[in-house]
Amino acid sequence: MKINGAQILIECLVEQGVDTVFGYPGGQALNIYDALYKNSDRITHILTAHEQGASHAADGYARATGKVGVCIATSGPGATNLVTGIATAYMDSVPMVAITGQVPNSLIGKDSFQEVDITGITMCITKHNYIVKEVKDLAPTLREAFYIAQSGRPGPVLVDIPKDVTAALCEYEYQMPKMITPQIETICNHDLEVVADLIKTSEKPMIYSGGGTIISGAYKEVLQLAEKIDAPVATSLMGLGSFPETHRLSTGMVGMHGSKASNLGFTNCDLLIALGARFSDRVISDVTQFAPHATIIHIDVDPAEIGKNVPVGASVVGDVKAILNKLLPLVSKVEHPKWNAQIKAWKDEFKYDYQSGEHLSPQYIMRNIYDQTGGKAIITTEVGQHQMWAAQFFNYTKPRTYISSGGLGTMGYGTGASIGAQIGEPEKQVIHIAGDGSFRMNCNELATISHYDVPVIIIVMNNTTLGMVRQWQTAFYEQHYSESTLDRGPDFKLLAEAYGVKGYDIRTQEEFNEAFDEALRRGKPAVLNCFIGIDEKVLPMVAPGAAIDQLILE
Repeated sequence: MKINGAQILIECLVEQGVDTVFGYPGGQALNIYDALYKNSDRITHILTAHEQGASHAADGYARATGKVGVCIATSGPGATNLVTGIATAYMDSVPMVAITGQVPNSLIGKDSFQEVDITGITMCITKHNYIVKEVKDLAPTLREAFYIAQSGRPGPVLVDIPKDVTAALCEYEYQMPKMITPQIETICNHDLEVVADLIKTSEKPMIYSGGGTIISGAYKEVLQLAEKIDAPVATSLMGLGSFPETHRLSTGMVGMHGSKASNLGFTNCDLLIALGARFSDRVISDVTQFAPHATIIHIDVDPAEIGKNVPVGASVVGDVKAILNKLLPLVSKVEHPKWNAQIKAWKDEFKYDYQSGEHLSPQYIMRNIYDQTGGKAIITTEVGQHQMWAAQFFNYTKPRTYISSGGLGTMGYGTGASIGAQIGEPEKQVIHIAGDGSFRMNCNELATISHYDVPVIIIVMNNTTLGMVRQWQTAFYEQHYSESTLDRGPDFKLLAEAYGVKGYDIRTQEEFNEAFDEALRRGKPAVLNCFIGIDEKVLPMVAPGAAIDQLILE
């Protein structure tokens, strides 16, 4: 039986196991939205306040669940409003399929109303993208898009569909989704043996766990390797949760705002084993002084990352989980008591007193959230100081519990992402950590949170400034606070209430304890507007371009 292209789209989404999509309708997507209306019992559509919110929600859904996130927008400005969200997903290797409406084939290239070349625009921020010119190609293209989004190193794929294609009729036949298998064909036994030999002779090994370990599901294998070779483990921002931070071998995050133990560990180790990490500039800083005494082993699914930012002594290309399962039998159990004693000493040297007096500090807020949730919440963030405080002062013990824009650093990411994460994981509590600057950029999604009664608790670290910008202006620009002071509205408590969300103004530790406890018990959306000092700092900090052991501690 023949069905139209819009219905074929629905059938392909169902084939791929999609149960929720995020989007915003418009003229060139009307056939798609008519099909969504007719199939509302099969696919839930979440109407966001803005297309960018839809893209971030799809991203948060994907990061929290490990499934493909799907967002839909119309042509022209609807499609371009997805671009920042697509780029965010691309930088952090998030599986996403973005579906956009396009003007009919007969109008393409004629500067038609709401026409834009979205495939051209997104070419450099997608794993692949398509414009489907004929309805017979629609189902095969969609199936391929989902496969590409998930396979190897995941990422976003865009499918642009002209309106006449969504109206045209075509035969449709169900197909089972193509199985996603770990990339193992590139794993070389000789490479594994070289790595095992380097581990055997190391006296001061260190493991660097990145976001790729979470993507590959290698949580247990990283733990087994660390315990077997008695190696301290540091994570990237994207790798938070890939190794339990309550474990004795954990040193926390590494890099510009990494812990003293992680940064000094990298600087003094003789072997650095990088797992699913891409050596971002925020981690390595001065490459000439990065891990100067270490042989670097790089294990990653993407061969383009090997040696791209740092020289390596050995590498294995392939799925991290599969590689570790092959590597573990090749290494013997060893202990490094002197090395770990040194690591522990560095851990103990930097302690932050966040409980003194009634002062409401961001560190206190994060520790209190950890205590009251038993460390079991999913934390989403915006980008800035609050993002780093959320990374530093909550002990992540499970993967997919810290959700943040790492590579692109997208202010305005978090509220949409919190919606997607909470819808994807309804049994878990999502806490969204925002700065007042970032929250202004996406607070329209309070409308989405309120309408769908998404029980996200939003913590606004309100320091009336663009905090990270001010911190840099203080340290490096002679306190020239150019356009970084936010001495203006809105009143976030009243704003929340205008959307039908419970709001709180909080100035003391006691007020925070009471309000957060109440928000948890209510099980409803809430906004906690927390007033903190304008000159609160993220510490430690490494000045840009300095070696990562040159930490600013106060």
